[in-house]
Amino acid sequence: MSKTKAQYGSWAPKITSESIVQKTIALQELIVDQVNGDVYWIESRPLEGGRSVLCKDGKDVVPSNHNVRTRVHEYGGAPALAYDGTLYYANFSDQILYELKPNSDPTPLTKEGYRYADIVMDKKNNRLIAVREDHTDTSKQNPTNTIVSIPLNGSEQQVLASGNDFYSSPRVSPVDGSIAFITWSFPNMPWNNTKVCVLKGDQILQITTNDDEACAEPQWSPDGVLYFVTDRRNGWWNIHFYNEKEQFVQYVLALDNAEFTTPAWVFGNKHYTFKDKDTIVASWSDVMEGGKLALINLNKSDSVQYIKTNYSVFNFLNVSTDGNSLLFLGSSPTSPSTAVRYQFADSSTQVLKTSFQVDISEQDISAPRVIEFQTENNRTAFGNYYAPRNSEYEGLDGELPPLLVQIHGGPTAQCSTTFNKKIQYWTNRGFAILDVNYGGSTGYGREYRNRLDGNWGIVDVDDCCNGALHLVKQGLADSKRLVIDGGSAGGYTTLACLAFRKVFSAGASHYGVSDLEALASDTHKFESRYMDLLIGAYPAQKSVYVERSPIHHLEGFAAPLALFQGDEDKIVPPNQAEMIYKQLLSAGKPVSYTLFKGEQHGFRQAENIRRALDGEFYFYSKVFGFKTAEDLEGKIKIDNIE
Repeated sequence: MSKTKAQYGSWAPKITSESIVQKTIALQELIVDQVNGDVYWIESRPLEGGRSVLCKDGKDVVPSNHNVRTRVHEYGGAPALAYDGTLYYANFSDQILYELKPNSDPTPLTKEGYRYADIVMDKKNNRLIAVREDHTDTSKQNPTNTIVSIPLNGSEQQVLASGNDFYSSPRVSPVDGSIAFITWSFPNMPWNNTKVCVLKGDQILQITTNDDEACAEPQWSPDGVLYFVTDRRNGWWNIHFYNEKEQFVQYVLALDNAEFTTPAWVFGNKHYTFKDKDTIVASWSDVMEGGKLALINLNKSDSVQYIKTNYSVFNFLNVSTDGNSLLFLGSSPTSPSTAVRYQFADSSTQVLKTSFQVDISEQDISAPRVIEFQTENNRTAFGNYYAPRNSEYEGLDGELPPLLVQIHGGPTAQCSTTFNKKIQYWTNRGFAILDVNYGGSTGYGREYRNRLDGNWGIVDVDDCCNGALHLVKQGLADSKRLVIDGGSAGGYTTLACLAFRKVFSAGASHYGVSDLEALASDTHKFESRYMDLLIGAYPAQKSVYVERSPIHHLEGFAAPLALFQGDEDKIVPPNQAEMIYKQLLSAGKPVSYTLFKGEQHGFRQAENIRRALDGEFYFYSKVFGFKTAEDLEGKIKIDNIE
């Protein structure tokens, strides 16, 4: 079948913004009742204003006026627990923890003013254990974080661990009731310096002591041995265990170029679990080979049995109560996030729930290709490259495609190869995509992660520019039609690339940072000292903050800029976008600003997801002068553009 030759960007797409939000959910977590084996998941629904719903067997199990989402650390995560048929969950509007028994209405267990996350059961003592964030004293600049017990008989809560700035991952030993947890304090973040501790009776024992060690995901084996992920051995996040008798930490499986966890932006990540006391089921990401899933025999050093599935990204691993199956959220370049049951006996898989149906043919899907490219200081960086792909179109003779460089948030995070309709939205219209894992991203070990320390606004900018120029040199992108976008920290890098470099012809910042000083003085507790690591202590390093803030370098903005922002964002407040918009507007620079009512950090409402996506595409069509194949609903106002 011959293809129609048409200008890149003008191709008639198979994926529209409407198809992205219609019948599409975000599968956020998978929860298994470890008593009766029931499987639950949390799905976020754009058509319900981004409401998060706890579901089982395809049916809602919470009232329609409840939104299962916690605001601890603002990013939340792990808001619910299922135990012996009873559900415990945080409701977003009041942040109260509710108990929901079968065939009953939910009843509150806690009072307003507190937030809870990472809830686990301590059955022996008839109580819940959770991370609590205290917002009752509004005169305090930061809330107080602790680990608490929540008795199920209605008596008063008890603080079990306090004094540090942050806590996460309380886990109760099935043998003696000891409670393991992770803790850290300012200016550290959970991916650079955390400690593993164990509460035994009234005594807290610190298991790890290194100041350059990041630990995560503590879990107890069925016979009461403490395991956790740490980067102590080789700078890579590998699984270790604590030998209590000998009092030393030992690795389970020594792998270089592999990570067994992801940065703890949210609570509850789970990349390994126990099939039995002698066997771990674990997932990890390999730099060159992608995601792995395997059984690890704890009695035989380096004994690994790989599990083959159609997925390459795994999280929320749980073994069924009978030990016969593995439950997880899995995805791949052709499969969206999916709740899966894998049977150990016959290697079969059962789909329990999928985020959405992939309603385009394989001929229309652009698959990612991992690229490694040269960047500053004789280093290399990484990214996922997606070529333009539409089975009915090809570019004009001699034409190269426009390239959209996308920048993940964090900045300590990693772009995924999971099938993403929003990426296919662009490639199906004739754009190439480069999803950049710049220096500072996770998945490449501690040394790579530390590249950004003191260098935010330099290393990330260099890597994004060099990634784009690499594709130009490869003949895969038009040097005059390079554009860039990102959200949150990715929005900052977008603005910095436009302010400090001349590589990109346009850009779009989604709830991005324009003034680093303003962010240092007006953000939530979790990230309030993050920039001490990324830039330097404030106000001691005030001059560096000014130097790297795009708001102070408007003379560098020659390329048109689109800004998208939620009016309830507590992480990057709206004033960040408003300041740069007003100054670029008064300076006569091409700029657009779209403010979404009722949105926070990231857009959850279907209408706003569509407007942001279509609005950005419309913006580039005006910048580059191509005609869109569809009449976009998300047309945005662009000031100072002819």
